[in-house]
Amino acid sequence: MKTIAIGSDHAGFEYKQMLVQWLRDSGYEVRDFGTDSSASVDYPDFVHPLATAITGGELERGILVCGSANGVCITANKHQGIRAAIAWEPELAELARQHNDANIICLPARFVSAEAARTIVTQFLDTAFEGGRHQNRVNKIDC
Repeated sequence: MKTIAIGSDHAGFEYKQMLVQWLRDSGYEVRDFGTDSSASVDYPDFVHPLATAITGGELERGILVCGSANGVCITANKHQGIRAAIAWEPELAELARQHNDANIICLPARFVSAEAARTIVTQFLDTAFEGGRHQNRVNKIDC
């Protein structure tokens, strides 16, 4: 996995831009689903295409950023096969990957520093799903 999906609303735009550059500098290809400015937008317009790219197999994992992370997370989780998780600490990203096989991490831009956002994303990208007893639970998530 070297291509990462990323998207945000206006509240997450600055962090998204920072993460895009940082990910590229770290060797990842980044598919940016927008938004393209800090002008007010409706986050579902960016979340649905990103989630569809993941469920369609084009991309394996994604990052969503908004003010609280709640809206983007709720929207992403409407898609069958998406397991989006909010993380404001690296350990939450780690557990979301290890235990839930999360394929989207949602960052609350208003509640984490830029440095914390990078650390959370690193944990999300570097942590593998443990499988085992967790696989049975993950299999029961989709309706």
